[in-house]
Amino acid sequence: MPAHLAEATPATESDAVHALAVDLRTVASQLRRRLRQEASGADWSESQRAVLLRLERHDGATVTELALAEGVRSQSMGATVAGLVEAGFVKGSPDPADGRRTLLSLTPHTRQVFRQVRAAREDWLQHAIEDRYTPAEQKQLAAAMRLMRRLLD
Repeated sequence: MPAHLAEATPATESDAVHALAVDLRTVASQLRRRLRQEASGADWSESQRAVLLRLERHDGATVTELALAEGVRSQSMGATVAGLVEAGFVKGSPDPADGRRTLLSLTPHTRQVFRQVRAAREDWLQHAIEDRYTPAEQKQLAAAMRLMRRLLD
């Protein structure tokens, strides 16, 4: 292979991989927005959603712990949490080990909303896959999912 073609190939492959990365990011963002649209009833801000999801994974966090985890000031997190408590999505209880601390957790209502939201999203996605892809394409999509999971490993 001539030297000028050998040098062009890596750049071309790199450009193609970059274009694939941009396309993947764009499609993932669009899918995320569409899934949010399909789950009405959960009109939370990004900061509220982040707090609720964190509390779902790590029940019993303090405002300070949430602020550190989200990279914001405690005062800002306190305002976010106060709004969630007032709306009935989060509740506080005294820390059994240190009564001066308040441990925050999701209310049963919030857990129910999460289940409903996820069910609505999954229902839309299942029907979209069934309606828009042939069985052969569904198998290709399943194979692509295995590849995408490797991105996260």
